[in-house]
Amino acid sequence: MKTVLKEVPAAAPEIILASASAIRAALLANAGVKIRCQPADIDERAVQTELSAAGTLPPAEMALALAKAKARAVAAAHPGAIVIGADQILALGLEIFSKPNNAGEARLQLMRLRGRAHTLVSAFVCLQGDRVIAEQIASAELAMRDFSDAFLDAYLEQAGNGVLSSVGAYQLEGLGAQLFERIDGDYFTVLGLPLLPLLAVLRRAGAIRQ
Repeated sequence: MKTVLKEVPAAAPEIILASASAIRAALLANAGVKIRCQPADIDERAVQTELSAAGTLPPAEMALALAKAKARAVAAAHPGAIVIGADQILALGLEIFSKPNNAGEARLQLMRLRGRAHTLVSAFVCLQGDRVIAEQIASAELAMRDFSDAFLDAYLEQAGNGVLSSVGAYQLEGLGAQLFERIDGDYFTVLGLPLLPLLAVLRRAGAIRQ
């Protein structure tokens, strides 16, 4: 999807990340972007259920809608700031996965994904007040190897509760890398934030240096 930009004030605005994701915050901080984190106070599963009730949404549209909902929840109280909402959807065909609630659900997700290719769709929306400054959707395809049950047991034991923090029950930047045989797509997209397009948006908006 093409990034759409609208005019923003010339003075450098504050940048707020409407996310509780430590990975997204670290990606921006490591890139030298000064941000304030203020997680959106929304029930993501409830929003996803509401969106699904209105009709089947493609994963890309679902990710974008959730990102926009997060940004709006924070932007209303900070009209002068650029607020970044981001979301990631894991899709196996048209089946959409959510973060597992417990180790049992994590096991079931990994068994469903084992030996198959799935898609990660990452989206961000930048708002200033109620104006959409930019939005972006990116996707990556990941092929999970056909690992043994013994490996799955060992992985879940070693990863511990970390499997509950990510959809699909893996973190590619850590132990989860051992689950895969092929990845086609941008690394930052896999981590949940299309970083390079976002940096371009922030530069053009005057929020970071050109």
